[in-house]
Amino acid sequence: MKTQKELKEAYKLMKFPMGVFQIRNTVNGKIFVDSSNNLDAIWNRYRAELGFGSHPNKALQQDWNTYGEENFRYEILSVLEQKEGDTTTDYAKEVKVLEAMYKEELQPYGEKGYNIK
Repeated sequence: MKTQKELKEAYKLMKFPMGVFQIRNTVNGKIFVDSSNNLDAIWNRYRAELGFGSHPNKALQQDWNTYGEENFRYEILSVLEQKEGDTTTDYAKEVKVLEAMYKEELQPYGEKGYNIK
């Protein structure tokens, strides 16, 4: 059985899928575009924040309260591939660049989305 220290070290070495995602309101078509270093965990975090009424994006929170969770979809737009053994690439920065590209393309602002310019 592994010790707690060994488990922590193993967790630090794990690679999680990172990239860009959107949360889409299926009623009005508005989208919220964001990125994460852990695409597996971010949707759970956002659902919890929205469920508790504590998400920082007020417009998204308001529509979540109005339309309900069942009318929102989590969709992964792009996954950033991590190269094995690569210690020089700043993947957090790369994810933000990819997010900016998607925001430029999708323009999730105003009537089209929940992002704030």
